[in-house]
Amino acid sequence: MQLETNEDKIIRFAVQGGVVYPKCYGWELARNGESLFLPSVGGITYNVRVGDPVFDLAGDHIEPCVSLSSDPKEPNKDPNRAFNAFSCIGNEAVIISGEAKGARGVVTGHHGGVEHVIVDFDDAVLEKITQDDKILIRAYGQGLSLTDYPDIKLFSLDPGVLKGMGIIASNDGKLEVPVAAVVPGMFMGSGLGHNDVYKGDYDIQTSDREAIKRNHLDKLRLGDFVAIQDHDSSYGWTYKEGAVTIGVIIHTDSHLAGHGPGVQTVMTSSKSLIVPRINPDANIGIYLKIGRWRG
Repeated sequence: MQLETNEDKIIRFAVQGGVVYPKCYGWELARNGESLFLPSVGGITYNVRVGDPVFDLAGDHIEPCVSLSSDPKEPNKDPNRAFNAFSCIGNEAVIISGEAKGARGVVTGHHGGVEHVIVDFDDAVLEKITQDDKILIRAYGQGLSLTDYPDIKLFSLDPGVLKGMGIIASNDGKLEVPVAAVVPGMFMGSGLGHNDVYKGDYDIQTSDREAIKRNHLDKLRLGDFVAIQDHDSSYGWTYKEGAVTIGVIIHTDSHLAGHGPGVQTVMTSSKSLIVPRINPDANIGIYLKIGRWRG
């Protein structure tokens, strides 16, 4: 059974950005006191894709495939603010310049702080993209709502992805949502307190690796849907007992204190209306046939 939404009322329009150059942070102090110099956010990343494990890479906050911005010098102002806010997971991205002109990809997330939009392309296209290329995104999803569930809010999700998630409406007025993992709220770190859930992400702290393993989070992959317990993201990321937030893993782990794999919010309720259901295949790569699942 498909959930009733206001899909026919939401706006579909164009936003545009370009490939953003990788950032170099120099030596950074890791949470164990070690100084590390590693690749980080931005650029064209050839060997990290949706579906890959988030842990144990020689990198920090790695964004899979291609990172975009419409204005790297003013990331928190328009046009880049709008570019991030309105680009939704599952949206179509079209290259409009260069050797790869006309090729299509899929938005897989947006990364708060650096304010990047992340897009997946197939390998053949990836080999042709350059730092000079421009990409148009057919933005569609903000304003989407569930007609019969006003206390459940949606963010940054293309309606087509919502339809493919396998959500089940239970007889007690709740929604069962497939997720690859359930994250206890105590793990959430960087990003807490921000109210821009429509355009950023917040991180799962991974400093206690034994606790991560004990809670079955050590196998997380880019693109996985996860449920965050006791977190309400209706108007900002915050703790609330009984609340549940559903999100997508959009970047890899980090060595920095308070940081880890990034989660972009796509669904939340301040009430106990979302019931996570474990499914190892709950990943946007599988749903959309992108990343490691491209044919």
